[in-house]
Amino acid sequence: MAQSSSVPQSRRQFLTLSTTAVVASTIRTSLSASAAEPPVASEDGLVWFNLDDWGIEGRGWPVEDMERRYARLPSKAKGIVRDAVWGLSQDSSGMLTRFQTDASAIHLRYTLRTDRLEMSNMAATGVSGVDLYGLDSENNWRWVSVFRPAAGKDGKNREQHGKLVDGLDPGSRAYTAYLPLYNGIDKLEIGFPVGAEVQPITPRTEKPIVFYGTSITHGASASRPGMCHPAILGRRLDRPVINLGFSGNGKMEPEVGALLAELDPAVYVIDCLPNMVEAEVRERAEPLVRKLREARPDTPIVLVEDRTYGYAWVKQSARKRHETSRAALIHAYDTLIASGVKNLHYLEGEALLGDDGEATTDGSHPNDLGFVRQADAFEPVLRKALGI
Repeated sequence: MAQSSSVPQSRRQFLTLSTTAVVASTIRTSLSASAAEPPVASEDGLVWFNLDDWGIEGRGWPVEDMERRYARLPSKAKGIVRDAVWGLSQDSSGMLTRFQTDASAIHLRYTLRTDRLEMSNMAATGVSGVDLYGLDSENNWRWVSVFRPAAGKDGKNREQHGKLVDGLDPGSRAYTAYLPLYNGIDKLEIGFPVGAEVQPITPRTEKPIVFYGTSITHGASASRPGMCHPAILGRRLDRPVINLGFSGNGKMEPEVGALLAELDPAVYVIDCLPNMVEAEVRERAEPLVRKLREARPDTPIVLVEDRTYGYAWVKQSARKRHETSRAALIHAYDTLIASGVKNLHYLEGEALLGDDGEATTDGSHPNDLGFVRQADAFEPVLRKALGI
């Protein structure tokens, strides 16, 4: 069996702002009389901007094709994909907005789709929070702050409002704000002090990396939206990302495959084995790749094995599941290669989380350490597939 690999570069590629990446005119929160339509501060002394007016990355279909602006599948998928997949597609995992500001403080107010702030194996900051990164003087994306959702009265948690960060050093810098992983967004506004300069950064138009997978791809159990491996890899590779992880429901289904084939990514990453058993892999893996290859003859496709359960060393049933499902995926890969399918890559799962048992929250879902380790394993394969 062949495996795609390469030596990671010592310096990663990061975003460098250019005039083409930023909207032409500066939006100022100054109440200057010279402005034609100056923004007006609200009663809290802040000027608020609606994310609807800025644009987002991480959505694979045009907004006019969506039932909800911050959902991940188009409205036509409703009734075609299983109800569970449709429901999970309403989460905003993988979506982000970018902007540049010299503000010393940044505030948020947003409406969540559901009242569920957290899960048994995942903190509210990851499930329902907004995560902020900034671009430092060396063009490295560095974490800044995460919004911590607060429970409302009588369990009514959808409305969130508060300070994301304050006391920022003087100077203008670029920021990326990642939306919640396991909740949806109905509305999001970002607020700045009066007098701050704010420039929304136009969403990138480069072909994205499309991840199709399970709860792990979806983001369980990252502590923050920017810590799941698709987000980490998006920063490292300076690429837009579309996250089509569906918790418990990444099963290589033909209905989802048909939607994937509509996209035109830089690379497809198929990472569904944690939700599949041997028979399902044998039935669905090869047809899925052939469907994608028919639609996108030259687009790289990466097949990923399941990560190893943290308790597999002491549970024979877990080891058996890994053995059988991986064997089925290897068989599909070898068959596809033998039939002449090109630009197909393979990532083994045994070491995705390391070998010390410290990289999960519950034996299955990565913690932040696990997501960094997964990103480390994915990065060289993706660099080879992308030719960078």
